[in-house]
Amino acid sequence: MNFDSLTSPRDDLVRDGADFASYLAPAPLIDSDHPAIVAHARQVAGQGGDRERALRLYYAVRDGLRYDPYSTVMAREAYKASTTLASGHGYCINKAGVMAALCRAEGIAARVGYADVRNHMTTRRLSDWMGGDVFYYHGYTDVWLDGRWVKATPAFNRELTEKFGLKPLEWDAVGDSIYHPFDLSGRRHMEYLAYRGVFADIPFEEIRDAFRHYYPRMTAEQERGAVGGDFGAEGAAETAGR
Repeated sequence: MNFDSLTSPRDDLVRDGADFASYLAPAPLIDSDHPAIVAHARQVAGQGGDRERALRLYYAVRDGLRYDPYSTVMAREAYKASTTLASGHGYCINKAGVMAALCRAEGIAARVGYADVRNHMTTRRLSDWMGGDVFYYHGYTDVWLDGRWVKATPAFNRELTEKFGLKPLEWDAVGDSIYHPFDLSGRRHMEYLAYRGVFADIPFEEIRDAFRHYYPRMTAEQERGAVGGDFGAEGAAETAGR
């Protein structure tokens, strides 16, 4: 497959043909009907309208699940929202899935979307594993609020952003929450290069096959098991050395 052909300048391209009802229903990986997801959503969301509850869910996912690009094995089960919630960590793709699942458990429509981004604030080890600084299929969540889709990106927890010298990515459930282009020192941080569509469920097989193509070394290791390592410690050490 030519994975480069799957990109688009549009951020709203429905790649799987899903209808709106699908964004409220459980899916195999966005398993919003799992008892742990339902219970956590109820505990975190609290009372109020969709916007207020979505905001509480966003910060619970952002800061309650540690960002870790090394410890998610390349297996379908590892990408389930309930699995990620139980593990206490994930990276952009499966954390976005958790956000979507929690929203759906609360009756708030949500879907997952993907973009290619150039991340200038990765670590040397991760860049070496990946073979570059482009993150293909960077995941975010689209949440239906006040009659429109609003992007939420609950990937980097606050503790990690402090280690990297980054601004924590805030969200007001009104505007889109996407990465800041610069860090606290004014250095380039994140560039959005192209979009890869929105989906009712995480397109695991497509992402796995794309990662085999773009990141052959890292993906081969992830298919054998977790890569291992402390991403936060790496970032803190490199930031201190600048």
